Amino acid sequence: MSSDVSLMRHISSDEPRVLVVDGSRVVRQLIERVLKAELPNSLVIGCGSGAEARSLLGQGVVDLVTTALRLPDMDGLELARHVREDSTQAYIPIVVVSGDVQERLVARTLSSDVTDYFDKSLGFDALAAFIRGYVHPTQQVDGEVLYVEDSRVVALATTRIMKKCGCNVAHVVSVEAALELLEAAVAENRAPGPELVLTDASLKGELSGGDLLDRIRNHFGYSKGQLPVLVMTGDDNPSNQAALLRAGANDLVHKPIEERLLITKLQFQLRVAHHLREQARART
Repeated sequence: MSSDVSLMRHISSDEPRVLVVDGSRVVRQLIERVLKAELPNSLVIGCGSGAEARSLLGQGVVDLVTTALRLPDMDGLELARHVREDSTQAYIPIVVVSGDVQERLVARTLSSDVTDYFDKSLGFDALAAFIRGYVHPTQQVDGEVLYVEDSRVVALATTRIMKKCGCNVAHVVSVEAALELLEAAVAENRAPGPELVLTDASLKGELSGGDLLDRIRNHFGYSKGQLPVLVMTGDDNPSNQAALLRAGANDLVHKPIEERLLITKLQFQLRVAHHLREQARART
């Protein structure tokens, strides 16, 4: 097991920690080399199997996981599912690095547990730049955010944070009002309308943030990539948090809101959504 494991407990929280999972020692070394060149202050931890990766994840929190699709002891998607089911690691980006990503995409066998994918044929230098965009973004990503919050004080503070990072915010106080905006976008042929939804889990009206999440995923049929949904919650119960993620939340924002973390999550989800939309446009 890598000697880097002990460092995971002591590294500065400002330094990105990237877990590289690949059965090929040569590939791991190549990825580690380019990542260390691109992100000199990062800790890159390499491991050769899914079991080793699971053990490492149990010992320390990382900022990003890259995994091959074919590991010696499991499929990379099985590892991704394990990450999502572990409450301490549920929200981190998981990037599949493989030479047969396109085959999986065509066969629709890449699960929603995977954040993004990278075609190994593009080269490892391109991979380093790709990963840098996740752990150290160089540009703010603006976007249209539909924000559902019934507390005026919280709404003012949170809207100010989102506008500071370039987002255009449409604030409503109820799920019913949010649904009206989403329906209007469909009627006007500009679905889904907003590029991201941020909603409180607990609202004073008849419908909750969970109800809005259910309508977005099941009534409108928007995937996590088409319309990311961040749910704000003050509930520390892991089972309730897991239920929101299973229902289709891209991520959770814990209350009271910490500004830097909210911006990080917003920027990350908008960046992924923009990337997916660009890919969809390229295929049409």
